[in-house]
Amino acid sequence: MANSEQSFALRRLHSLLGVLPIGVFLVQHLFINHFAIYGEESFNKASDFMGGLPLKLVLETVIIYIPILFHAIYGIYIAFTAKNNIGHYSTFRNWMFLLQRVTGVFTFLFVAVHVWQTRVQVALTGAHVNYDMMHQILSNPLFIIFYVLGILSTVFHFANGLWSFAVTWGITQNEKSQRIMSYVSMIIFVLISGLGLMALFAFI
Repeated sequence: MANSEQSFALRRLHSLLGVLPIGVFLVQHLFINHFAIYGEESFNKASDFMGGLPLKLVLETVIIYIPILFHAIYGIYIAFTAKNNIGHYSTFRNWMFLLQRVTGVFTFLFVAVHVWQTRVQVALTGAHVNYDMMHQILSNPLFIIFYVLGILSTVFHFANGLWSFAVTWGITQNEKSQRIMSYVSMIIFVLISGLGLMALFAFI
């Protein structure tokens, strides 16, 4: 009984962190990136503003890195222990359940590479996160493909995760409300992934 309650609490915490603060950070991060659409100077100003926030490292560690680390580790545990029903019940929601796990693993890989290319390299070499850095990274066609898939995977994982969040926290308790939430999550996926891809191609 205690293990069951602990698992339920961990899953609720995992779900909550996926929205607050991780989901909010994702949207904010892509919003900052979208300034690249207006040119190099516009993006650099937005990036410098975020980079100059007081207690930046403390905020990133507490609000971003620790929640992402917990969400990723526990999410991978869920991905490899959850039982999918695709072979028995090929319903839309079962496919979404499977895709949520697959995109979670790929998103973890994508975020790790992105952090290495930006944050870690900045710390090691003293480089500056700016338009030129992203332009150099995306000068490699393989990284363009990787980033496109990474953005789509990350946004899908967030948008579809909102459906699970609504169910887990009792916001959508009947079939109709859950169906509506499916449409809402699809719209969110299209809008946010569109924002992310527009920003991505602005760096190329």
